[in-house]
Amino acid sequence: MGSSRHTPAVKAAGFGTFAAVFTPCTLTILGVIMFLRLGHVVGHAGVWQALLIILLAKLITTLTALSLSAIATNTRVQGGGAYFLISRSLGVESGTSIGVVFFLAQAVSVALYVLGFSEALLDALSLEPGRLALVATVTNAAVFLCVVVGAGWAIRVQYVILGMLGLSLVSFYAGAAGRWDAATFATNWGPQYGEGETFFTMFALFFPAVTGIMAGANMSGELADPGRSIPLGTLSAVAVTAVIYLTEALCLAGCAPAEVLKADALVMKRVALVPGLINMGVFAATLSSAIGSMLGAPRILQAIADDRVIPWLHVFRTRPGSREPRAAVALTFVISQLCIVVADLDTVAPVITMFFMITYGTLNLATFYEAITRNPSYRPRFRFNHWSLSLAGAAACVLVMFLLDWQAALLALGTMAALYWWVSSHEIEQRWGDLRYGLLFERTRRNLLKLERELEQHPKDWRPILLTLSGTVGLRPRLPVFGHWLTAGHSLQTLAQIIRGNAEELVDRRAKQEEFLQEFIEDQDLDAFPAVVVAPTLSAGIDSLIQCHGLGALRPNTVLLGWPTSAGAVESFGRHLRVIAKLGCSIVAARFEGARAGDSGVVAYRSRGESAERAAGSGAETSHAEVPSDRDRKASIADGSPEDPWAVPRGTIDVWWRGARNGALMLLLAHLLRQNRRWRDHDIRLIRVIESEGGRAEVERHLQALVHGARIEAETLVYVHDDPAAVIREQSADAAVSFVGFTPPQSGEEVAFYERLESLVGDLSRVLFVHSVGPIALDA
Repeated sequence: MGSSRHTPAVKAAGFGTFAAVFTPCTLTILGVIMFLRLGHVVGHAGVWQALLIILLAKLITTLTALSLSAIATNTRVQGGGAYFLISRSLGVESGTSIGVVFFLAQAVSVALYVLGFSEALLDALSLEPGRLALVATVTNAAVFLCVVVGAGWAIRVQYVILGMLGLSLVSFYAGAAGRWDAATFATNWGPQYGEGETFFTMFALFFPAVTGIMAGANMSGELADPGRSIPLGTLSAVAVTAVIYLTEALCLAGCAPAEVLKADALVMKRVALVPGLINMGVFAATLSSAIGSMLGAPRILQAIADDRVIPWLHVFRTRPGSREPRAAVALTFVISQLCIVVADLDTVAPVITMFFMITYGTLNLATFYEAITRNPSYRPRFRFNHWSLSLAGAAACVLVMFLLDWQAALLALGTMAALYWWVSSHEIEQRWGDLRYGLLFERTRRNLLKLERELEQHPKDWRPILLTLSGTVGLRPRLPVFGHWLTAGHSLQTLAQIIRGNAEELVDRRAKQEEFLQEFIEDQDLDAFPAVVVAPTLSAGIDSLIQCHGLGALRPNTVLLGWPTSAGAVESFGRHLRVIAKLGCSIVAARFEGARAGDSGVVAYRSRGESAERAAGSGAETSHAEVPSDRDRKASIADGSPEDPWAVPRGTIDVWWRGARNGALMLLLAHLLRQNRRWRDHDIRLIRVIESEGGRAEVERHLQALVHGARIEAETLVYVHDDPAAVIREQSADAAVSFVGFTPPQSGEEVAFYERLESLVGDLSRVLFVHSVGPIALDA
């Protein structure tokens, strides 16, 4: 991100779903709009359009809640709410721009709730409306003082506030049951808009009522189980409050004519069985929401300041010895007071609508990008979301913004764009030629430099960057295709070939072979790059490829090569394995049925003056003295010989667990393989063989905990047997592919190493032998 927090850790209090997610979300959603403006919306829009407004608003917040649940369960959320989530997904530029907007939205919300409280108080005391600004100012100052003194009481008193709110709703429903009239309801069924009012002005007025879904996510650091509490509590609050709003709209439509609904802000009080309880509900809802916003807004600003993104915000950073953002609280008070002085409830609500639309839209966009980039580390515990829902949520937010007020939408988006540009602060260098190429090149260049200079790779961000020693790909294309399955959509693959000989003599041949590799990549529609090197020996060629191939952070970290099928080639093969491991690359050796003897995936072509005997000494030589002809290449690709490389066999994906050293990489590769459309119906099995029945229960728990922590869907199996090889050969006989770990052999032990692994897997058709050098963190 280019920035980090410089704040002390806060010990989690271990709050549950109801206390720290459902209750604050519900209290924020059931606020001033419900008591003072829902009747106004029903009076103008009529029953069916009012219900449509409620459902549309709830649809947007539901889609956003799904995105929030996904992204919040894929990381450990710290302070800052939406700012933290977005900045850690889309980057500090997007996070800061949306964080500032979200802070303003929360600060202006304080004015909304304070004005609502003041309106209700004036009505209850029968005071003149002209005193609204004075009463709101006093109330705002009282809220400010409460927050400055301390915020520890908030969790303790919310049950009392929720109880007061519940009593007011019971009073309303009881009164509505005795007043409801079918004729009045029928009269109010259609819209009766007054001058200057439309469906969208009513939507803009109502939408702030449903903006409270971030209240629980902001408490994630204090939750006992955030992965369960945030989705369950947030979505439950959205559902419960939707039922309340819909039923209230139906009740109001049958209890008062449209003109009364439009003119009487406290029509709920006139309907309620005990009118005083409605006043109590208004006071409780508005004050709790005002205090909540006054608590939340400063912490967003504090989080931005702690990330040291905007230098002049340093005054709002966390101070040593205190987590209270008192300077940010003071700024929040000033902003809310300005809104109180210059505006009223009806003008403040649409402004908040625009701010929250931007915030929710960006949160949806962040989740969309997390999912669509197919990052292996994106494994949220919340599974009930899809990138299309996040995209729909983002699109709905943008569409509604422009339908409500296109000028305000442009101004808001322009403000965000300006903030984004200011934070990024990159100079734009003049480029000539095609604009698309220039933009793509510049973005790529800057991203590579940022990866190299500014960002340190975390184990959770590890992904296989394959260097595939592909041999004669036109004659044996299965290895590159398998590499494609392991990397497509989320990483990179390079198809590499080594020509053994003198570089000066083989320049033309090297160019021709690279051209053929590129043609093969295009014909097979692979996500790969070609690489051909000329070296005096195969080991030297491998050394050169691993050390020099790639750019910056995009150097290969895993080598994919073929497995020899005869002991005659294992000495050189074992030497290659040791070199690759010592150079810091993991190894995946593919053993496929039908592979030619001695074919390790490394191909070397003899130079014209070199003897056949010397070339054969490499242990990885092909029988061709020259590069295959174009006709042979294309024919071998066209007919799929020796078999269709894209054919996916039936069966399971078996991962034979023999320890975390190689097991973590094997399980991650199995997960990546299953992400391909052709492999999605193949189940992953995580299997271990032990010798003692007494250890079965403990091993089963360990494997289940491993799969749960890795957030990878897999079946766990434990077999008790004194011959692991027999179990592997029997249980994986019908597997589509089996992953088995290994350690490169010591010098002089190559034949024993080869025979041991051959005996282990027997006649299995498809085996991937894996050696990991790390670092991989499945539970990150």
